[in-house]
Amino acid sequence: MSEKRQLFGTDGVRGVAGEYPLDRTTVFRLGAAVARVLGRHAAGKNPRLLLGQDTRESSGWIAERLAMGLESAGTRVTEAGVLTTPGIAFLTRQRGFDAGAVVSASHNPYGDNGIKVLAGNGMKLCEAWELEIERELAGAAEAPAAALPARAAKDGNRGRGPAAELEQEYIDWLCGLAPVSRALGRLRLVMDCANGAAWRVAPKLMERLGIRARTLNAAPNGRNINEGCGSLHPEEMARTTAAEGADLGVALDGDGDRAIFAGRDGRVLDGDAVIYLAALDRQRRGVLPNDTVVGTLMSNLGLELALAERGIGLERSGVGDKSVVEAMLRSGAAVGGEPSGHIIFASVSMAGDGLVTTLEMLRLISESGKPIEELAAGLHAFPQTIRNVRAVKKPPLETLPEVNRVIEECRREMSGRGRVVVRYSGTEALARVMVEAEDAQLVETHARRITEAMESALGANEGER
Repeated sequence: MSEKRQLFGTDGVRGVAGEYPLDRTTVFRLGAAVARVLGRHAAGKNPRLLLGQDTRESSGWIAERLAMGLESAGTRVTEAGVLTTPGIAFLTRQRGFDAGAVVSASHNPYGDNGIKVLAGNGMKLCEAWELEIERELAGAAEAPAAALPARAAKDGNRGRGPAAELEQEYIDWLCGLAPVSRALGRLRLVMDCANGAAWRVAPKLMERLGIRARTLNAAPNGRNINEGCGSLHPEEMARTTAAEGADLGVALDGDGDRAIFAGRDGRVLDGDAVIYLAALDRQRRGVLPNDTVVGTLMSNLGLELALAERGIGLERSGVGDKSVVEAMLRSGAAVGGEPSGHIIFASVSMAGDGLVTTLEMLRLISESGKPIEELAAGLHAFPQTIRNVRAVKKPPLETLPEVNRVIEECRREMSGRGRVVVRYSGTEALARVMVEAEDAQLVETHARRITEAMESALGANEGER
C-alpha cells in the first residue's frame, strides 16, 4: 500500500488555530521540516522562501513561528505580509524564490487556519515532497523550550521585507493582463473582498484600470474574514449588483483564489459558468486545445451537456485545484476549475487567481458588448444540493455497506439523468454528499436518504451548505 499523507490535505495543512497541527510548537517544527526538505533539493545553496498571510487574527503569530522554524534550518525568509495566495504564487515564480508559503485557511471561518507551501514555479507542492516533509517532521527530536522563543523578541515586529514593493509588483502584473479598451473603463463593478487578503490589492487594481468599483467587505478586523460574505456567501454582492445596475459583481474568498460572479439581474454565476464562458470564448478564437476543458467530480451535469452541444468535452478530475492542474497538464487543456470559483487559465498561470478570473470576465463583457447573463444563457444547471456530515473519523467509504446500498438505489432511480458524489473534504472534518438531477424533488429526496445513511454510519450531525 502506498504511503498516505497525514497532515497535508487537498490544500496544505489545515486545522483550528492554536490546536495541533497549528499549535506553536508544531508550526515551528513544520517550518524546520520544510526548510530541511528544501535544502536537500536546493543544489547546494541556502533556499529562499517568500511568506504571505491572510487577515485572520491568528495568521500573524503562525507566520512568525513558521518563519522562525524555516530560518532555524537554513532557509532565508522574505515576508510579504498580507497578500493573496495567487499573489504569493506569482511573486515566488517571478522573483526566483525556491518556494513560497501562505498562512491561510482560504474560505474557512476565522478560527481555522492553514499553511500552504508552494514550489518555486508557484504551484502547490507535489505529493512526494509533502510526504517527505511529513517524514521529516515525524522523525525530528523534540526541540527544547529554549529553542522556541517568541519571534517578536527577536525581530521587534513583523513587516520585514519589501511588502509594499511586492504588492505593487503583483498589481502591475495584473494590470498588464487587462485588455486595452475604452469600454473597460465604462464598466461598473461590485466587488466583495471577503474581509480577506485581497482587501487592499483588489480596489487598487480597479482604480488603476479606471473601473468604477463599489467595494464591499474590505475592512478586516481579524475575525470577520468570510463572515457572511465572499464567495461562500455571495448574496449581498448579487443584491448590490442588481440594485446598482452594475455590469458585473464578484465575490472573492479569504485568500483571493476563488471568484463567484453575478450579472445585472442578480443571478449568481459560479465556477461552472466561468468555465463555460471561457471555453466558448477560446473555441471561437481557436485557442482551445483539443476542444477540452477540465472540471471536477462536483462540476454540474448541466455544464457537461451545454459544452457537448458546442462540441467541447469536459474532463473530470478529483476535487481540489491540485487535481485540476494535474489533469490540465496531462490533457493540455487551457481552462480548468471548480464550481467553487477556483479557475485556472493555463496561458496566464497554473495557480487559480480570483482577480485574474475577474479580469477575464470583464474582458468578455467589454469585447462582446453583452451582459454576462446573456453570454451565459446557454448554460442550464441541473438542480443540485450539497450536504455536509460531520466526520471526525473518515473510514473508507467502501467500508460503509449501508451507505453504498442507498447510493446505488438512488443512482438507479435517476436512470442516468443525475449524479451522486460522496466524498470526504480534504480541508475540513466533513463528508460531503452531492446530488444533482433534472427533478429538484428527487434531488432533495435522494440527498436526505444518503445523508441519513452517512449520519448513521458516522454517528454525526448533518448541516446543509
